[in-house]
Amino acid sequence: MKQLQHKTWWIFFFLINWYSNAFAQINTDTLTYDEYIAYILESHPIARQADLKLDLAEAERLAARGNLDPEIMADWSRKDFDDKQYYNIFQTKFQIPTRMGLDVTGGYEFGKGDFLNPQNKTDKYGLVNLGIEVNLLQGLWVNERRTQLEQAEIFAEMSENQRQIMLNELVYYASLAYLDWQRYEAFQLIFEENIELARAYFENTKNSYLSGEKAAIDTLEAQIIRQDAITLWQYNLSNLTKAKFTVENFLWYENAPVELRPNILPQNYEELLVQDLPEFDTLQIAENQPILLEKINKMSIKEVELRLKREKLKPKLKAKYNPLLATADEGRLINYTPAEAKWGVAFSMPIPMRSERADVQRGEIALQEIALDLENKRNELLNKAENSLRQIAITNDQINIQQENVANYLRLLEGENEKFRFGESSVFLINKRQEKYINGRLKLIDLLVKQQMLRLEYRYFIGVPVGVN
Repeated sequence: MKQLQHKTWWIFFFLINWYSNAFAQINTDTLTYDEYIAYILESHPIARQADLKLDLAEAERLAARGNLDPEIMADWSRKDFDDKQYYNIFQTKFQIPTRMGLDVTGGYEFGKGDFLNPQNKTDKYGLVNLGIEVNLLQGLWVNERRTQLEQAEIFAEMSENQRQIMLNELVYYASLAYLDWQRYEAFQLIFEENIELARAYFENTKNSYLSGEKAAIDTLEAQIIRQDAITLWQYNLSNLTKAKFTVENFLWYENAPVELRPNILPQNYEELLVQDLPEFDTLQIAENQPILLEKINKMSIKEVELRLKREKLKPKLKAKYNPLLATADEGRLINYTPAEAKWGVAFSMPIPMRSERADVQRGEIALQEIALDLENKRNELLNKAENSLRQIAITNDQINIQQENVANYLRLLEGENEKFRFGESSVFLINKRQEKYINGRLKLIDLLVKQQMLRLEYRYFIGVPVGVN
């Protein structure tokens, strides 16, 4: 009778293991990592917000180009009093700005009246003028228009880099959430298996007690083991629920958040989410990492700004020349001579230019701050990326060792069960072997998930995350 019970227990143990492994392989509804990231990049609010960076950059470009828009002005004024026309003045002017400190100007003037200011008097057809206004010192080559256009182009590059930063962070943290979901789903299967084994231990011990082979205290011990197994399962269920909610935070569809279906599972934790790792190249990292590129863009904007500040240390000297063209009866232009023109020169220079010199100093300091921040960030990212690579190698070695340990724990557990068949072991010893085996499997899962995290971390630090375009 005793041998039959032991044999029944031995067969039951392997049936439980077979059932658990078979259950783990039945996975009819899976949200793969690639699908998960694709959903996020397509619908998550932060992904859509990142795309707005490009729209903002285009708006900045449009605003900068607006400084080169031609402008037309017109003014008409007339005074009639005491049956007299004091004056009747009509003036129009157009101005075409250029990237350089030069404007093409022109216009039409008409003026008559009994008390008209002589400088506004024209013949009955008026005067047409066409000419230029140019900054000869400050603003000839470096000016606000050119500066804003250059800054707008740099801002467009910076906006793209900011978009990449936002998407990289989104994918990175979403990936960590997915890995946690994988971890606790895998844990849950092991803890379910542990409960089944603990229940089998308890039932076997209870039957042995009823047949007089075991003491009552052995039954109590088996009951405690089963309850501990249930507690571990419940604790992991809490972590799994939290992990699922975290994953749901990243899932959106048509501008609305979505929930995971109850039966959906992540892909197997043993499958690599990242199949390849880019080579560690410090130059490539400096050229591709959007965090560094954004700081370089900020430096470029400050450099353009500083160049304008230095330009303002120059005196202002502006000249304008507008030939006057009279109109004939037929409306044709006649009588053009260089001497008939409106022209002038304006000069100004603040002394001793303290405000301008202070602006230059502030600009130089701001530029140095960004440069130092860039060097610090570059060094930090390079160290983190290199550390991630080394940690990946260490973790790979740990995984190989742990896989061997798990196989050995299983052999020990099988051996303990063999001894139990012949009455040379106890539930306590089997439980200890089972505990080592379970913990070994949990640690192996932790290492495999850690390996995945390190691979994703490495790609994040070098600026080449998964799925981001």
